[in-house]
Amino acid sequence: MRAVVQRVTEADVTAEGRLTGSIGPGLVVLLGVEEGDSEKDAEYLAEKITGLRIFEDEEGKMNRSLLDRGGKILAVSQFTLLGDARHGKRPSFSRAAAPQEANRLYRYFIDCVNGRGIETEEGIFQAEMLVRIYNDGPVTILLDSKKLF
Repeated sequence: MRAVVQRVTEADVTAEGRLTGSIGPGLVVLLGVEEGDSEKDAEYLAEKITGLRIFEDEEGKMNRSLLDRGGKILAVSQFTLLGDARHGKRPSFSRAAAPQEANRLYRYFIDCVNGRGIETEEGIFQAEMLVRIYNDGPVTILLDSKKLF
């Protein structure tokens, strides 16, 4: 499971012509589910993301997490994070999980985040979405549940 995590001042997602999720200060999580991922991958990322110390403390150092300071997560499913463009110019998405399994694990990830006391807004799975992100910093972190990077 892969995630792009961005610290934001605000963000929102529109799908099917309507606003489906909106947050103020917090994190946007673009989440890609890979074939073979399990609940353990979702649990790992939920724990890691909610505990990431990427918010400034009183001394201006990135030393606080979302759990420490509050805020929401905007979670958006994004299978293109599994795109493999090492060969040729057209990415292959063969490593992305099948839609039914990807949706199940995406939903489980959201449940895990909510279970840690962080409110989550979201997009619509498999919909064409417009995501507006006001990246704060900018701070962007790449995570992989298999710790490939």
